[in-house]
Amino acid sequence: MSHSSPRRLHPRGVRLALGGTVSLFLLALAGCAGGTGGPGQGRYLGLPERASDRAEYIGDLWVGAWVASLAIGVLVWGLMIWAFTAYRRKSKNDVPRQTTYNLPLEIMYTLVPFLIIGVLFYYTLTTQNRVLAADNDQEVTVDVVGQKWSWTFNYIDENGEPVAYDYGTIEQTPTFKLPVDQKVKFNLSSPDVIHSFWVPSFYFKLDVIPGRHNSFELTPTTEGTFAGKCAELCGTYHSAMLFNIEVVSEAEYQAYLDELIERGQSGRAMGGTVGVATPTIPAEEEEGATE
Repeated sequence: MSHSSPRRLHPRGVRLALGGTVSLFLLALAGCAGGTGGPGQGRYLGLPERASDRAEYIGDLWVGAWVASLAIGVLVWGLMIWAFTAYRRKSKNDVPRQTTYNLPLEIMYTLVPFLIIGVLFYYTLTTQNRVLAADNDQEVTVDVVGQKWSWTFNYIDENGEPVAYDYGTIEQTPTFKLPVDQKVKFNLSSPDVIHSFWVPSFYFKLDVIPGRHNSFELTPTTEGTFAGKCAELCGTYHSAMLFNIEVVSEAEYQAYLDELIERGQSGRAMGGTVGVATPTIPAEEEEGATE
């Protein structure tokens, strides 16, 4: 029986391996770059452009998790390649030394996963606390109602009284407006089933649960139109629960509220239960059902 000994890697082979890894990483980033304003921003590793003050925390957690995962992956892949190369069998009769028990190694691969989980837990909890921080010093309050199969926005004044509302239907995707650089408090409610309010560019998503009022605060930081959707499978027409958020200047926002009031959309709407009669199924299907 003969024992194999570690064999030194050729410097050229190491350079080629590192060059190939970096090239694959850059190609992956290039593949993520899908234009401007939509999903697939390479520099954020797939996240869209940031459009709220809470996006920084989620973005840093996302990128940091990728960097940590890549570092661990490169270390593991490097050790595997080194072991495959240095200890490969060199002849049919070559049998490596047989080891049945190694206490330091077992302690290491027991403790290291707990260490990784602990670090991820710490940064996740810290980010969650920052994102969900609520000071109740908002400049705009919006009561959001998620109902089958669209959304209703109620704009509330500083005294807690409803000013105006806007809403969508299953056949018309609504566009709601918010002022830029002003803190907004969203109060979420649902009269029917569980929905989930999600604006990807805000890096924020929160469930809308019947009988429970969830809320969160954030400040839109970029003017533009951002797509939103229901992120909870809520029923037959879940895919139709889309909306847009248009972040505008203060003057445009006030003009929008005045326009809603002039159209008779003053007060509060509760999404299909009081005030606004939003259809629960497409019109043509509803007509067929009544025949």
